[in-house]
Amino acid sequence: MPHLFEPFTHRGVTLRNRTAVSSMCQYSSENGFANDWHLVHLVSRATGGAGLVMTEAAAVTPEGRITPQDLGIWQDAHIEKLAQIVELIHRNGAAAGIQLAHAGRKASTSPPWEGGNVLSDAEGGWAVVAPGTVPFQPDGLDAIALTTEAIQALTQSFVDAAQRSLNAGFDIIEIHAAHGYLLHEFLSPLSNQRTDEYGGSFENRIRLLCEVVQAVRNVLPDSRPLWVRISATDWLPNGWDIEQSVELSHKLQSLGVDLIDCSSGGIMPGEKIPVGAGYQTPFADRIRRDANIATGAVGMITTASQADHIIRTGQADIVLLARELLRDPYWPLRAAKQLHQPVPTPVQYARAWG
Repeated sequence: MPHLFEPFTHRGVTLRNRTAVSSMCQYSSENGFANDWHLVHLVSRATGGAGLVMTEAAAVTPEGRITPQDLGIWQDAHIEKLAQIVELIHRNGAAAGIQLAHAGRKASTSPPWEGGNVLSDAEGGWAVVAPGTVPFQPDGLDAIALTTEAIQALTQSFVDAAQRSLNAGFDIIEIHAAHGYLLHEFLSPLSNQRTDEYGGSFENRIRLLCEVVQAVRNVLPDSRPLWVRISATDWLPNGWDIEQSVELSHKLQSLGVDLIDCSSGGIMPGEKIPVGAGYQTPFADRIRRDANIATGAVGMITTASQADHIIRTGQADIVLLARELLRDPYWPLRAAKQLHQPVPTPVQYARAWG
């Protein structure tokens, strides 16, 4: 079996190793624009030895932001700074990925460090859209149920964002269909109470995601991988679960998806999630085996031996790290040293890793 520091090739992109920077919202943009914070944050992880550096969720429409401070890619003007960041990531040996997202009914809130509360119009908030009108929080504002015409326009927004991502030079595009955001809201029977072709049966609930995937795949060159992040389970009775995730992954593979990024939860307040070391890795393992598609494991992966074990035992093809890379941007360099594996080190830092 491959190990953590063996290259990973899919389509025309080769990652120098199996470590990836998971998407982590920074809530530091203005009008969706990346800035020098994003440049330093992302490029430092490439310098630190990661194989793939993924941006935070980039909203495909202004209304698709979680907060007014979210990154965006809904206009051409967003491309220039992102392209600069991509070029520097490449120069430091890593591949660059972008996550395309729409927050759905979880949009229009303040940043976490300001409470994460729903914003009123007076506070700079906006109307939110969803499969139906039920808000995420019991005391939240009612959502606007998307019409069929609005759904079609939304799909085009993902396509336009994907084209801008290509223009910025990104190697990998990931569609965010997890954590209770819009595409996940359509998947889960807990949030999707529609009675038209986008609700009810499993086939209807996955329809929007499949349409978005198919439309985005159509504008991507064959050389560019397409990933999808899902919540493999809602952790709630009668919700989305691993069985549906396996079936969905089969379908997504047939539509040209190359890897399933396996997270969980986020659809409803009050989920009881058994958080612990590698608690989501079994989902990546199950989907990889039963759907016969590459997977990424994420969640409470902190040590070199743990990450290497996941790869060596075939539980996942990629290990995505989030908070551990906030604590230590150079985690891949440390891990390689602990595992006695070579990894390219910036010559300016070589004396610290000899």
